[in-house]
Amino acid sequence: MANSNLNPIQIGTHSEEVETIPCDKEDNEIKRGRKKVSKVWTEFQIINIQDKNEVVQKYECRHCKKKYAVSKSGTTTHLKRHLDDCLYYRKQHKNKKIISLLPSDSGDGETVLSFSSQSFDMSKIREVMAKMITVHEYPFSMVEHFWFNVLMKSMNSQYERISRNTAKSDCLRLHEIEKEKLKKNLKNVERVCLTSDTWTSNQTIGYMCLTVHFIDLDWKLQKRIISFYELEPPHTGIVISDAISECLLEWGIQDKVSTITLDNATTNDVVARSLKSNFQSRGKLHYKGHIFHIRCCAHILNLMVQDGLKEIDGIIHNIRETVKYLKRSPSRLFKFGEVARQLNVCTKKGLRIDVPTRWNSTYEMLDCAFNFRTVFDQYAIRDANYKWLPTSEDWENAKKVAEFLEIFYDVTHLFSGCLYPTANRFLPEVWKVKEVLNIHSKSSDLFLRNVATVMGEKFDKYWKDCSMLMAIAAVLDPRYKMVLINFCFPLIYPDFQHIEKIVQLKQVMVDVFEIYASENVNEQPSSFAGCFSESSISVATSSRKPKSRGRSEFAEFKRKNDLTQPMKSDLEIYLEEGTVEWEQEDATFDVLVWWQLNSLKFRTLSRMARDLLTIPMTTVASESAFSAGGRVLDKFRSSLAPKTVEALVCTADWLRATQKNTKTKTIEEDEEKLKLDIPDSFATL
Repeated sequence: MANSNLNPIQIGTHSEEVETIPCDKEDNEIKRGRKKVSKVWTEFQIINIQDKNEVVQKYECRHCKKKYAVSKSGTTTHLKRHLDDCLYYRKQHKNKKIISLLPSDSGDGETVLSFSSQSFDMSKIREVMAKMITVHEYPFSMVEHFWFNVLMKSMNSQYERISRNTAKSDCLRLHEIEKEKLKKNLKNVERVCLTSDTWTSNQTIGYMCLTVHFIDLDWKLQKRIISFYELEPPHTGIVISDAISECLLEWGIQDKVSTITLDNATTNDVVARSLKSNFQSRGKLHYKGHIFHIRCCAHILNLMVQDGLKEIDGIIHNIRETVKYLKRSPSRLFKFGEVARQLNVCTKKGLRIDVPTRWNSTYEMLDCAFNFRTVFDQYAIRDANYKWLPTSEDWENAKKVAEFLEIFYDVTHLFSGCLYPTANRFLPEVWKVKEVLNIHSKSSDLFLRNVATVMGEKFDKYWKDCSMLMAIAAVLDPRYKMVLINFCFPLIYPDFQHIEKIVQLKQVMVDVFEIYASENVNEQPSSFAGCFSESSISVATSSRKPKSRGRSEFAEFKRKNDLTQPMKSDLEIYLEEGTVEWEQEDATFDVLVWWQLNSLKFRTLSRMARDLLTIPMTTVASESAFSAGGRVLDKFRSSLAPKTVEALVCTADWLRATQKNTKTKTIEEDEEKLKLDIPDSFATL
């Protein structure tokens, strides 16, 4: 039994609640001077328990209630060992220092990795890993690699290894989370535009990529891949149309689609007609159907150039085989370089091999080959096995075509850029192409005239299908307006057809503007306009004194007089004003920013410009997804299910889009600016 003379002493040195136990006075006087400083005393308490008819003291963990014997020597090693393994303690004490990937200024202009005290949470680590695997297209098995786990364990001992199946589940869950976010954002968008294309993987599975384009609330041009859909054979126009309609229903944007951009395959004509009929039957065909089906300008340009390159197919074949022959053997390439140095020809530009399906790479191959024309002649004398030397006539014809294609090469860079331009930038480039074709079609050189004639026929065939949108977008550029139309249409259309086309353009713009004007009738006036409305003034005055009869008669007379005065629309005012002078480079002018700043002045026309300038003129956005699909479905991952492929491709596109709010040049710069703002969306995993 406890002695009545026992006094309590406290175990622990912190301000937390501690257990008091009795002890002898003499023991108290002896041990009072020794201070217990170990951290375990804040996590353990000494309790008395009944053991075989006697009371003994035990150390009890405050978290898991596990009990340990009291050491006579006072050692705490076994208690510390328990804290390292106690799950309840680890959950409540997540104060390990972990590496922060946030860039910090070290004072000398360099970006360094800093350490910050954050709570370790395995669910958040798994979410970051899922994003890393998705964006950088890593295999799921990476999480099982030995040295990867050594790295993670060395960074924090609390890291728990996961399997490839767990990593896959995390990526699929991430896809669902990001998909819900995007769905909420699309609810705030009035109109969207679509681009679509098809692709066959190394699994011989057909995929359809569907990309949505829209303007966000900050007037920024956005694009998102909303479907990387497995397309069941046969890939007919009706099958593709049904797949697109099903995807639109899933995302809830079936009534917001204004246009769809497709390449010039015959199947896509069926797709466009089927979708147009579907929207028209439901009364959801925007712009009265004037501009629903947009043909890919980049594809049109490629068809034109391919027809021109057929005229010099022989010289292209000889140069391509020459480059292959030289690059196949280091000794031949060395000998070729020796000849070039003897002839004082700069070798810095080098030789390039082309991709036959990409004409711009063929142009670059020809451009580099012209630099070594004399070297080829001398090398042929030294190598008897070399038998693809072009003749002098071949070189002359190739040079003419290359100079002719230079303008097409520059335009292709604009059409095929990763950061695709708004629609207003296409017409100023396209009319230059038509001008070059017209000039060379009348050339005295028979060879050049034949090339230009063939390409001109292809231009005239497809121009009518995309000219209307290009022209409207150019008019909505305040630097051009109708001035550019009046200048370039006579160069594009023969005889007096340009007059008819200009009249047609104006009528379409009026029709589209009236659609937007009718939508604004039921809109509420702005707060600024409401301050000066007649109703607000009448309410304010009626509370002070009765309305004067003479004043009411004057108000009625003024109202009738205003109705007799015709009011000009936003479109008329915009076209009557002069063009905006812009002396800087064309790329520095952001037409969307201009319309955002003038949205109060042109309330209706700014909404029309916002939607029309968003329309993509090429399918580059969808085609670029196939490059990502090819990397995801490489020869080591060809067994991935189509649903998994869709989740990886779409989620990677969404994460990259949110990460790159500003233009970044390299992956390294993107990673330096990456902020790991991790939500608690994986807390339930």
